[in-house]
Amino acid sequence: MVGKNTICLWYDGTALEAAQFYARTFSDSAVGAIHRAPGDFPSGKQGDVLMVEFTVIGIPCLGLNGGPAFRHSEAFSFQVATDDQAETDRLWNAIVGNGGQESACGWCKDKWGLSWQITPRALTDAVTDPDRAAAKRAFEAMMQMRKIDIAAIEAARRG
Repeated sequence: MVGKNTICLWYDGTALEAAQFYARTFSDSAVGAIHRAPGDFPSGKQGDVLMVEFTVIGIPCLGLNGGPAFRHSEAFSFQVATDDQAETDRLWNAIVGNGGQESACGWCKDKWGLSWQITPRALTDAVTDPDRAAAKRAFEAMMQMRKIDIAAIEAARRG
């Protein structure tokens, strides 16, 4: 059953495929109920997958196969805090390597157009450092990156 507050993500017939990818890729993620259309609808037929309940890192989501009318944009993204470079690399490579694309400053898009911020905790610590000069150096280093390189961020932070 869908919770009182659930993120609804619009897909063009690929909600189940996306939910299955997220469940394989992210810990504390799973595919729940799959709801089929009780009748024909503008982007599908009776019996097609209409909605998929799933969680992404504990966040309840509903994938709606609404058709091609709306696309995801960077105005919405999942920000995933990673603990080390191995986790950062694994998640980044899973998203980009599955038909996604790189962007700047730790952002990437999956093949469905959903934006992800793969953000090492070390980056957050660096850009919020009380030493504002250290924070600025780390921030400037991040601005030159696509996938975040924790060693380079820490080196910039140290000066």
